[in-house]
Amino acid sequence: MKRTTTLILATGIILSTSCNRGGVKYPETSKIDVNDIYFGTTVNDPYRWLEDDKSEETAKWVESQNAVTFGYLNQIPFKNAIKDRLSEIWNFTKVSSPFFEGGKYFFFKKEGLQNQSVLYMQTSLTDEPELLLDPNTFSEDGTISLSGLSVSKDGKYLAFSTADGGSDWQKIKVLEIATRKELSDEIRWVKFSGISWFKTGFFYSRYDAPKGSELSNINQFHKVYYHELGTPQENDKLIFQNKQFPLRNFSAQVTTDEKYLIVSETESTHGNSIYIKNLNQDRDFIQLTTSFEYQYDVIDNVGDMLYIHTNFRAPKYKLIRINMGSVDVGNWRDVIPERKEVLSNCNLAGGKIIASYIEDAKSKVEIYSIEGEKLNQIQLPAIGTIGGISSKINSSVAFYTFTSFTIPSVVYKYNVDTNTSEEFFRPDVKFNLEDYETKQVFYKSKDGTDVPMFIVHKKGVELNGQNPTLLYGYGGFNISLMPSFSISRLIWLENGGVFAMANLRGGGEYGENWYRSGTKLNKQNVFDDFIAAAEYLISQKYTSSKKLAIQGGSNGGLLVGAVTNQRPELFRAALPQVGVMDMLRFHKFTIGWAWVNDYGSSEDSIQFLNLHKYSPLHNIRTSGSYPAVLVTTADHDDRVVPAHSFKYIATLQEKQGKGLPKLIRIQTRAGHGAGTPTAIQIEEAADTYAFLFNVMDEIPYAK
Repeated sequence: MKRTTTLILATGIILSTSCNRGGVKYPETSKIDVNDIYFGTTVNDPYRWLEDDKSEETAKWVESQNAVTFGYLNQIPFKNAIKDRLSEIWNFTKVSSPFFEGGKYFFFKKEGLQNQSVLYMQTSLTDEPELLLDPNTFSEDGTISLSGLSVSKDGKYLAFSTADGGSDWQKIKVLEIATRKELSDEIRWVKFSGISWFKTGFFYSRYDAPKGSELSNINQFHKVYYHELGTPQENDKLIFQNKQFPLRNFSAQVTTDEKYLIVSETESTHGNSIYIKNLNQDRDFIQLTTSFEYQYDVIDNVGDMLYIHTNFRAPKYKLIRINMGSVDVGNWRDVIPERKEVLSNCNLAGGKIIASYIEDAKSKVEIYSIEGEKLNQIQLPAIGTIGGISSKINSSVAFYTFTSFTIPSVVYKYNVDTNTSEEFFRPDVKFNLEDYETKQVFYKSKDGTDVPMFIVHKKGVELNGQNPTLLYGYGGFNISLMPSFSISRLIWLENGGVFAMANLRGGGEYGENWYRSGTKLNKQNVFDDFIAAAEYLISQKYTSSKKLAIQGGSNGGLLVGAVTNQRPELFRAALPQVGVMDMLRFHKFTIGWAWVNDYGSSEDSIQFLNLHKYSPLHNIRTSGSYPAVLVTTADHDDRVVPAHSFKYIATLQEKQGKGLPKLIRIQTRAGHGAGTPTAIQIEEAADTYAFLFNVMDEIPYAK
């Protein structure tokens, strides 16, 4: 690939002076003359200067775009009513599944409109909970969040990580539990890391201190370290690295009995290699697997038997057992073999196995003996999703959560011996959820593939083609979209809106083959599945193209951008959130190189042609009319850098500035989504739904 660049300074070539387009005055955006040549094809990139997140010019552009966007949103007469209603129904208590460590139970609770969840502990489940750590005290505006934690095996210490402004960068600190005293230990430049205790310290993963922009520069040379309590970070012991391959990540995990250290090596978001070290012996790591073709998730060990959840020769996954005295693949044994449903994960509890399955994009849970004999099945209350499973191999008591589109997350206490579940906590949402129903349908995609979709709406909805409808999708990275509760979505439903969620190829709902059929050269299948979902909703009279909006985040933002280019007449509004919009350069920023396994790379001639054909940034039409577009991103998003959204909206305003609004909402002090404080979530939800109702000519709370 060859690149030619002619740089034009900050004053730039002005694309347009401020002008009124479709009732919205868009800011002026400068262009520079940048051309990349990919295998004989010249690609112009005039807004590349927006990739510089440190420049004064980019900061001014962000300010000007936000001024236009909030000027538009703030004049919507019912926006404040939506915000007030959101604040009203958001105001309830949320509780997580408890987990047991070091002789105590720990759980999170968020009261009402608190920005961040608070960590509590109790010696027994009948004791009064004690506040242990309140992340709401980390910052005045709630934008420093708790991103991870681990309690030492003896229950004396809590190691916890924090994220500032939504960034993936983390700091690890340590709290002495008995005194609540924060120790002097502080670990910096941690990213994509767990915290795994061993004796008087813990293993973690980090990068070297970044040179240049920490929010956009490529992440290279990940390493695993061991930190001894009470010592400075510079004394931490390097445990694992791979100098030959800078674009690989490593995570460390210690088994419950502290006998084995497992290091997982990855070069993408799917597939890993496993290294194991016996911590009781002074020997090197054993490499258990030698490629990245399969996924291996170590559950735990029982003596010298290691239990691993894997898709090795099993596209829908299985549970295997490996004797650490004889690790050759010929000696691996299936405990729970592959079957029709996808085995999504396993937990050890009370000497048994809790096996969670995905059956047509919804949960099914079964109990097995440690040898793999099926014993029981957990009866779930409705179509929905089980999660938050917390268990110990030597305790018959486990906890889990259950949720669906119309059931907020309920915590259950489960006894693995008696196979009985009892409610531990049920949230009290001030909303009549019984008035709504969920159905699952299957529709045909372009190539005849059956694709499942959930549809949620008020009972008795009239199928007249006039219902405002929001279609959500993702379709990538082996991620399964399962039924889940959204408090903000209730605004849409109570005003007569229909919500639909399509389970597209590229996800993990049906295993490895379903996932692979939506990656690389097969990526168009994902877009076809989503377009077919929209056509189904219209043909079945749920809605019409004048009342249909689409939404997706991250890889789902790419989805929304791509289908908007391919079928703009099909939608009234599009909400691409923190999307991957430049498919030719995504691998050049932070962790983007890890997505090549899903997307392919513009550095390969065949993959370039495929990426260039659907890349949202490079396929915006100059003719025809586009739907209304509200792009959302954040200034601290170092997962999908905001330059993707910046360049996309600048191009969209240039080529499709007439007609319905084309806006970008850039949140400050926020990132890719994790840890976003409640106040910011409410603000963004109010803006999003006000935008949708406004462009669909719907007036909420007026009916």
